[in-house]
Amino acid sequence: MKKILEFGGVAAGILLIAFGVAAIVLGANGKNTVVSSLKEQQIVGTPDMTPAGIAAEARQAGLPAGIKLPTCSVAGQAVNSGARARCFADYMRIHAYEATGGVTYANMPHYATADGKGTNDATKALMSNGRPVDNAARNVWVTETALSTALNVSYMADQLGNFGIVVGVALLLSGFGFVILAVGGALRAGSWLFAKKASSKQTAASMTIPAGV
Repeated sequence: MKKILEFGGVAAGILLIAFGVAAIVLGANGKNTVVSSLKEQQIVGTPDMTPAGIAAEARQAGLPAGIKLPTCSVAGQAVNSGARARCFADYMRIHAYEATGGVTYANMPHYATADGKGTNDATKALMSNGRPVDNAARNVWVTETALSTALNVSYMADQLGNFGIVVGVALLLSGFGFVILAVGGALRAGSWLFAKKASSKQTAASMTIPAGV
């Protein structure tokens, strides 16, 4: 039985090591894919993408104080990692707020009007070729949301790659531990406990006085 358990420990350790290697490889490949995809886009942070620069722009645009401003910086830096992609997306969000006057997509009127206030009533909107003109600021928000979502997905994929590598390392350590314990005779090393219990029972039995003596 002990041999079977030892072989089982070695087999479990080998499987954990294999899973660990696979997790590390998959995590590294995921991170490399994120980096190569971002480099292909050739995105570079604009000069205002610093905490001080964006704070000045927000004040100038009259944005509400409740809008959270970015605390990172990517000014003049190539967006080639998940962290920088997320930072760039945060600045894009503020730029969208500046374009819409601090109004979100859900609170903006659908159509444009001559006075610039916009309306949800198509009959009161500006017309072009017999069709109401869409609110340009609303379209800016849609475009910003699509791009920032893609950048945030890159950040998430990069973090998942990190998670895969961490899990892979943990599996490797666990696998090596199983193999070392099994090969090193952990079960045999603990057999003294069972031997002690058996000898105790034998001693107790030998000390028992037979009936009728």
